[in-house]
Amino acid sequence: MPAPGASSPHARRFGLPIAICLVMGNIVGGGIFLLPASVAPFGSISLVAFGVLTLGAVALALVFGRLAQRHPQTGGPYVYARAAFGDFAGFLAAYSYWITTWVSNAALAVAAVGYVSVLFPAVGAHKWSMCLAALAVQWLPALANLAGTRYVGAVQLVSTVLKFAPLLLVAVGGLFFFDPANLGPFRATDDSAVGAVSASAAILLFSYLGVESAAVSAGEVRDPRRNVGRATILGTLGAALVYLLGTVAVFGLVAHDKLVDSQAPFTDAVNAMFGGTWGGTLVACAAVVSMVGALNGWTLLSAQTPYAAARDGLFPKAFETRRRGVPVVGVIVTVLLASALTVYNYTAGSEGVFEVLVLVTTFTATVPYLLSTAAQIHFLASGRSDRVDRGRLVRDAVLAVLAFGFSMWLVAGSGYAAVYQGVLFLFTGVLVYALMAARRKRAAGSPVGR
Repeated sequence: MPAPGASSPHARRFGLPIAICLVMGNIVGGGIFLLPASVAPFGSISLVAFGVLTLGAVALALVFGRLAQRHPQTGGPYVYARAAFGDFAGFLAAYSYWITTWVSNAALAVAAVGYVSVLFPAVGAHKWSMCLAALAVQWLPALANLAGTRYVGAVQLVSTVLKFAPLLLVAVGGLFFFDPANLGPFRATDDSAVGAVSASAAILLFSYLGVESAAVSAGEVRDPRRNVGRATILGTLGAALVYLLGTVAVFGLVAHDKLVDSQAPFTDAVNAMFGGTWGGTLVACAAVVSMVGALNGWTLLSAQTPYAAARDGLFPKAFETRRRGVPVVGVIVTVLLASALTVYNYTAGSEGVFEVLVLVTTFTATVPYLLSTAAQIHFLASGRSDRVDRGRLVRDAVLAVLAFGFSMWLVAGSGYAAVYQGVLFLFTGVLVYALMAARRKRAAGSPVGR
């Protein structure tokens, strides 16, 4: 069945290459440009944490691929949770994912301003010029989304190519300049090996959010039963390869004592490779392109899950409105909320509040992951032949358990404060669900209570 709005010349289904770019572009946002310096204080043992996280992310990607084969509809985790556990679980998946997207979009836009200021110093001269720049960074991808899925795909493809070019320059080219003496100690803290891996993993956890991107937009992907799984796996592996090679290269290019205090590790790496100071401009350009591309993809995802829930009566009906293949109300509401949060951040001048909100999104993003992997385990354990490939039962079961464990690790890595506040966010959704459920019952002509 064709996607709504697909007949518009501005709406176009994504092929496999665009779907892969959507996954890679959403996983690799702007954090990669700071990650090597963030984990350097733990020593090169942090590469072990990267490896463990990569295995978990790949397991999660494989589970999403299997689920998408049986449920190739827009909505991803929402669709899987609802199919397995009913409306309330589906609503929680949709609501928590929606919170994740608009808070993350605001955080990503604010982070992008730092790189924009490198290219245009006047932007960083005053907080209101920075605020306007952050709003522009959010609204430009939103306008691309409102123009139609055809333009979303084009922006995603171009931004992915542009941002990965300099990253691959360091990730691959840097290996030829690699100096083992720069690695520093394997374990640079007094923590145990397990403690060091866990501590560095907590910083890296947010880096792999986005593996579900193709599954969430399955309704806009051509031949979703085949392409969503492929895009999810290939996109995750591609992002992981860039992460690992880039971090290893920076570790070997920049001396450990300098890397620990670096504010722009990829800039320092490029300067170490070629000399001069032009690396700062190159990395700033790549970072801005990377973040705008990530915002382009996340803006689409922010509207897709509420759209799927609205079709089932679990979100306000307005979110069901589509134009040119895009749920326009979801895009507009999301960018307005993210803009309001951005203005609040600059008005209050409280970076601490914003950092807490970013940590909360790490928790809220894992709720759909947990529900999705639990749904796969449910399908396997219940023997539902319509959703289980008997020939792959053991392999799928092992992958589902690994992905569930990985999701639990994501929750633990969010920290007590983030989990506490994230649960409060989710509880506000209970009221929304109660109102929507009552409205559905009234519409169906049945009594609300017994």
